Amino acid sequence: MQALYNKDDLKIIDHYTYALCGDGDLMEGISYEAMSLAGHLNLNKLIVLYDSNDICLDGNLSSSFSENVEKRVKAQNWNYLKVEDGNNLEEIYKAIKKAKENQNGPTLIEVKTIIGYGSKNQGTNKVHGAPIGDDDFSLAKKNYGWEFEDFIVPDEVYKTFEDGILENGKEENEKWDEILKNYEEKYPKDYKELMIGINRKLPKDFMKDVKKYDSSMKALATRASSGEVIQDLSKITRNFWGGSADLFSSNKTDIKDEKSFRDENSCGRNIFYGVREFAMAAIGNGIIAHGGSFHHVSTFFVFADYLKAAIRLSALSGHALTYVFTHDSIAVGEDGPTHEPIEQLAMLRSIPNTIVIRPADANETRLAWKIALESQNTPVILSLTRQNLPNLKQTENLEDINRGAYVIKDCENPELILIATGSEVSLALDVSNKFEEENKKVKVVSMPSMELFRMQDDSYKNEILPKNVKKVSIEMASTFGWSEFTGDDGLNIGIDRFGISGKGEEVQEELGFSVEKIKDKITNKFFK
Repeated sequence: MQALYNKDDLKIIDHYTYALCGDGDLMEGISYEAMSLAGHLNLNKLIVLYDSNDICLDGNLSSSFSENVEKRVKAQNWNYLKVEDGNNLEEIYKAIKKAKENQNGPTLIEVKTIIGYGSKNQGTNKVHGAPIGDDDFSLAKKNYGWEFEDFIVPDEVYKTFEDGILENGKEENEKWDEILKNYEEKYPKDYKELMIGINRKLPKDFMKDVKKYDSSMKALATRASSGEVIQDLSKITRNFWGGSADLFSSNKTDIKDEKSFRDENSCGRNIFYGVREFAMAAIGNGIIAHGGSFHHVSTFFVFADYLKAAIRLSALSGHALTYVFTHDSIAVGEDGPTHEPIEQLAMLRSIPNTIVIRPADANETRLAWKIALESQNTPVILSLTRQNLPNLKQTENLEDINRGAYVIKDCENPELILIATGSEVSLALDVSNKFEEENKKVKVVSMPSMELFRMQDDSYKNEILPKNVKKVSIEMASTFGWSEFTGDDGLNIGIDRFGISGKGEEVQEELGFSVEKIKDKITNKFFK
């Protein structure tokens, strides 16, 4: 953002980013991923304060960690500083000031502290995860020279915070508002775009310039149509950008004719995250938490397991990060069961405040992106195919998929309702056509998002899925969770085992996802 919007005469974005971590954080694998990338990208305005107390929950740190942190971080192109006494605020201040002077690489400041300082069990794991108790609390207060009663905050402390933080913050904010006002007057176009990112609010008609698809067009994998949508969206605002975990060519998420984000090109709109899925998602959360831009991250769907904790944090914290997961079923082909997602859909759908969308064709994919960019406090996950899918005639005039499910093929007094998602919607339509040849009335529902459908009122839910009609779900994934929509007497056609190796179409046939095999299952259940 600094590279995009700062001008020689008006610096509206010039802050540093600070992070706090402890011994345990530096043992986590994500710290290696994130620090490796930060050093590689020369993020010199990143400063990490490391609370180094040599204690972990189980005891002394030496029982599980013996790395030379200084050599480790320097090897990752970081600067290293050390403060020997964590209670010496002046030394900490000096270290931060020195870190700000670094022009090459981020900085880690190791601050040596004593855990539970002032208590009788200071410097031990006994104060790591348990309350110290009233007696020890009194001792600590005595050692601090703190003579006030519990829950009493002296006026001097109030005054310090008020003057040092509240008043100073107001003053700095007023200065920034004045700079921003001048910026608006001198650079109105850039200001408008900046506000689109800060407010996370695109123009109401922003989708008018995003390509629509009709059934005469060639079949496209939804990862490919998503890639086309990304190109159109990238032209609407420059603060739309994204990255991939070494899979741009497979995910189709790169912005064409744009450079990679690097030290020498911080306007770059494609982040090459490398094979660092967890760090990628965590960094994406940080970008959204910072505000000012629309960001997406991408990898193979099966690798959602690597970054699930970051998705959970997106949902918990209200970060509207867009996750693009491609190769979303057994149709990935020869890579076999290690790369064929089975349980991932059910897992992600179980996370509160998360919207999972599995579009059926290019038009549903287009509208899935609309939902993602309009989301304010909810992460959106796009589950996209590797294999080509037909552009459905039924979606040509589709305006939105905000209700999560809709009737894609209707009939009067249906005997059966087929509910499908993603690539299985066209399969369900073919199955219904076969039943039509036998004079059976079958309605088809596309359900791109269970979460959005659950948000609808009972009237709409009953309109789409009336209770007195038998229902079948069709999805190339775990059947877990589908009985909510099909009922106790419904049929859930899915895959409750791991996949197999082979060509995509052969694997689908073998695991029962062909028109004839699905029709036979339904017939045996309901029409015999």
